[in-house]
Amino acid sequence: MNERQPARRPGGRSARVRAQVHQAVTDLISERGYGHFTVGEVAARAGVADSSVYRRWGSLEALLSEVALTRLDARSPMPDTGSLAGDLRTYAAQVAREITGPDGPAVLHLAVALSGSGPQGRQAGADLRGERTRQLQAVLDRARDRGEDAPDALAVLDHVLAPMYIRVLFGIVPLTPDYIDGLVDRLL
Repeated sequence: MNERQPARRPGGRSARVRAQVHQAVTDLISERGYGHFTVGEVAARAGVADSSVYRRWGSLEALLSEVALTRLDARSPMPDTGSLAGDLRTYAAQVAREITGPDGPAVLHLAVALSGSGPQGRQAGADLRGERTRQLQAVLDRARDRGEDAPDALAVLDHVLAPMYIRVLFGIVPLTPDYIDGLVDRLL
């Protein structure tokens, strides 16, 4: 008789562990800042073994990069409103909410810190920026396909995202809807 294996539940233990580890990273960054904790401390905070963290992520930098990208993707997904102006306004508003929310400054500091933390950190930061740039490029390509005149991804970074990031990093807030819309309007 052939016994059936139980079906794996999507989101089961693996998803729970991932969420616990991600939250532990975010909490530690908020409390101590980047570079002031170890994989062991992340694992202890998450209630998992160090070996589980290393097996899944390989290094602290790879874990940090995944945490930053996951937070950005979950809270600031790339919109499709039907127009470039609508997409960029929606995206900029989502980013503003994310970076000013409870974990936002910690995730923003993490993304910045990855770039200056040695070869693995620089690679993790480059991977993070590369993925977000590819996602943004898809929005810009869609606009071009509709016949809209779209800037390049670096222009969006320079004229929309960077000013918001600087305001949050240096405590120059709030990011009002009028301010955010103005950044997009000046770009376009």
